[in-house]
Amino acid sequence: MRAILVTGGGGQLGTALAKHVWPQGYHVITSDTADLDLTDTAAIAAKVAAGHDGRPFAAVINGAAYTAVDKAEDDVVTAWAVNAQAPAAFAAACKAAAIPLVQVSTDYVFPGDKDGAWEVDDAVAPLNVYGASKLGGELAVRTGTPHHVIVRTAWVVSATGHNFIRTMLRVGADRPALSVVADQHGSPTSATDLAAALATIAVRLIEDPDAPTGTFHVSNAGATSWAGFAEEIFRQAALRGGPSPIVQPIATADYPTPARRPANSLLSHVAIERAYGIRPRDWQAALSDILDELLGPTS
Repeated sequence: MRAILVTGGGGQLGTALAKHVWPQGYHVITSDTADLDLTDTAAIAAKVAAGHDGRPFAAVINGAAYTAVDKAEDDVVTAWAVNAQAPAAFAAACKAAAIPLVQVSTDYVFPGDKDGAWEVDDAVAPLNVYGASKLGGELAVRTGTPHHVIVRTAWVVSATGHNFIRTMLRVGADRPALSVVADQHGSPTSATDLAAALATIAVRLIEDPDAPTGTFHVSNAGATSWAGFAEEIFRQAALRGGPSPIVQPIATADYPTPARRPANSLLSHVAIERAYGIRPRDWQAALSDILDELLGPTS
């Protein structure tokens, strides 16, 4: 049995990776802040070196991150410790153990000023501390171990945890109208679909010594704005007896936050399709599955 260490076990992605149906002979060992302090690089090294049940891990998927984007503006040291130093420690530990590392990164490494989808080799220029710290993690992994894949994603949502869908449903149940930013664009990403992609990548890295390494993008297909996303959430929710308030589009300037957000977070899938044959489905279909979990299927 091959064990894969998954960090961020209590989050949306970690939960999805634990629920994912892995190929026969594989299983995941999830870790969260309760059993692994990501600011403790020695603890990370020891965790990877220890393996599971007396055997080395087959791979590590580092899905843990400091994701409080606005809080990171004032909590710079912790953000960098979790998002950059921890990946550096995982990279060193994975190299020492001769196992692959899959590192999850973010659209926030880009400045958001491009027309069209961001390619994996486009110039990076983060706008905030969170994005800068995640870019630091990318650099640490690239220089720390050659046997790695970095997966950038965006707008992750699921039926669990804190995310945009659950927030909209909660707030929309109490208000007749909601104001939502309409000039930030991207692709929502189902944690379930992202987990399936990461599993495909991890298994290939384990089984195929010539598996592609480097940086790739995974999100659901199609583009929308936060306001457009909210409108579709409520359109589909109404079919299930859920809330359907009016969505009032507003500009980013009308909803100031401590951290600047990229105006365009759309990620190109060309590289991941070419290297791993992964063709993400439309975000609307992924949303439907999530709402089936939260509200039940359409009648």
